[in-house]
Amino acid sequence: MTLPQPRHPGLAAGAWGRLSLVQQLGNVGSEVSRARRWRGKDPKLFDQALVRALELLDLSLSDPRWKRRLKELARAREMLCDAWLGGEEYGSDLEGLDRYFFHFALAARK
Repeated sequence: MTLPQPRHPGLAAGAWGRLSLVQQLGNVGSEVSRARRWRGKDPKLFDQALVRALELLDLSLSDPRWKRRLKELARAREMLCDAWLGGEEYGSDLEGLDRYFFHFALAARK
């Protein structure tokens, strides 16, 4: 089985590890926001944005600096997957996740 090529090759190669957690989650939020904008308009772009968001969350989960934040990061990933699948398991939605990640994007700008 071959793994798909990373959608963020520069980040996967190590640049992600130079970002703070706030910056990382702000970037995840950008992809969640993109997915929200494309939902119902272009299924391909919608799915691609969610795949990128999950890839970025996976990079954060593998970052050894956040070992004490793994539960929160894994939960955010789980909620994103739930929202993608319609929110049937946990009632997750992209609007709520967009609000959650938006605060990280704001903090990263400061």
